[in-house]
Amino acid sequence: MSVKKIFASALLILMVPISAAWAAPETAPTGQEATRALTVIPSFAPVVEKAESAVVNISTVKVIKGRQTINPFGNRQNNPFGGGPGSDFFDHFFGNPVPRGDRKEQSLGSGFIFDPEGFIITNNHVVEGAEDITVKLTSGEEIHADIIGRDPKTDLALIKLKKAGPYPFLALGDSARMRIGDWVVAIGNPFGLEHTVTSGILSARGRAIGAGPYDDFLQTDASINPGNSGGPLLNLEGDVIGINTAIIAGGTGIGFAIPANLAKGVVEQLKSGGRVVRGWMGVLIQPVTPAIAKSYGMDEPHGALIGDIDPEGPGVAAKLERGDIVVSFDGKPIKDWQELPIIVADTEVGKKVKVVVFRNKKEVTLDLTVSELKDDGSGESSPSSTEAGAQLGLSLREITPDVAGRLKLTDREGLYISNIEPGSAAAESGLAAGDVIVEVDNVVIKTMADYNKALSGKKKDDIVRFLVRRGANTMFFTVTVL
Repeated sequence: MSVKKIFASALLILMVPISAAWAAPETAPTGQEATRALTVIPSFAPVVEKAESAVVNISTVKVIKGRQTINPFGNRQNNPFGGGPGSDFFDHFFGNPVPRGDRKEQSLGSGFIFDPEGFIITNNHVVEGAEDITVKLTSGEEIHADIIGRDPKTDLALIKLKKAGPYPFLALGDSARMRIGDWVVAIGNPFGLEHTVTSGILSARGRAIGAGPYDDFLQTDASINPGNSGGPLLNLEGDVIGINTAIIAGGTGIGFAIPANLAKGVVEQLKSGGRVVRGWMGVLIQPVTPAIAKSYGMDEPHGALIGDIDPEGPGVAAKLERGDIVVSFDGKPIKDWQELPIIVADTEVGKKVKVVVFRNKKEVTLDLTVSELKDDGSGESSPSSTEAGAQLGLSLREITPDVAGRLKLTDREGLYISNIEPGSAAAESGLAAGDVIVEVDNVVIKTMADYNKALSGKKKDDIVRFLVRRGANTMFFTVTVL
């Protein structure tokens, strides 16, 4: 056979299946074939067109108070790095003796209008400490805004445009109806790139990432980056099902959003009263592990194990006991221990509820009157708890079984840093949220009382030395009292 004929035959063989693929089928597809034919990737353009006019960019200005840092070598001339290539690194950890004046710090974030009067939902960390807030609309118009209320526990904030509306707005949807695998769209201001649109799916729900006592995040693989904070996570109907909040450093395709259903009650309270009132049952809880469930005679692990009871809380009057496992609260079953704080917080203060506990291998129903959660009753100390604490800018939490379990801390010794005020002395020292303070000026710290005693008598310009545990390591930091 000639080369020409061989080539022609090969060409015919290659073209047969292609021609067959192009030919019209003799019969219409049925069953799974028809289902596959109808499965198409949607266009997100309708969602963007509906939502983009209500998504805003938020820029803030914060004034960072100046202070004099202490260099143990006195000045650059005495610095063993000699002002050379390592001097900036050295100054970062040990400071420069030259006094620093006040400076302005600018930051960018996102948000969305959820009320035609100009109310905007964003993250607390976007506007916390801001002395000036400027909101940029899609039209390019820039309008100043005021803070109506903030809720650090959920990292939500409500601000309002100073210019009268009406404005385009987005509705808060039902995040509970979202299924794992449903399409979602994020719109925000990552790295200052205005109105960037990304898409993905809902990857998981109920994620606890150690951000606060009411962790219940939606996880998505829609690209979320710094600057997306406070922006909306939307379903295909254009409703907000989450508020983009956090990412995992170094993670790819792992972002977290506050569920819209959690945000609804918080935002309405901020709008009406500027603060959030939460229910409290006065107990400390921890997870029910398979081993604990087996030891209690439970068929499977569920509920929340009470590790301690606040002597001044409503749990005492309800006759709750240490070792009880709460399996139902106000008619709502508790499957996972992290559900209980969220359900209790959403319960009206003063309401009488039925609490079902597993005790002595049987269920017992108790009556409890929900009290109001106070900041000093949550196990967390605010920065203003002591004069020195206020000047350092630290929010601390004793490591209860609840906190240790939620944050996966293997050692309960010390105080957990839950938040650091931006621009404070603690922020400039290198301390970070998540660190655990184990010593202050060589004094072992186990409780808030230990911490307050160690800081008592400290005055302006005094240096406080902290020994902290960060992961598997311990290290020293010095903080100058302002």
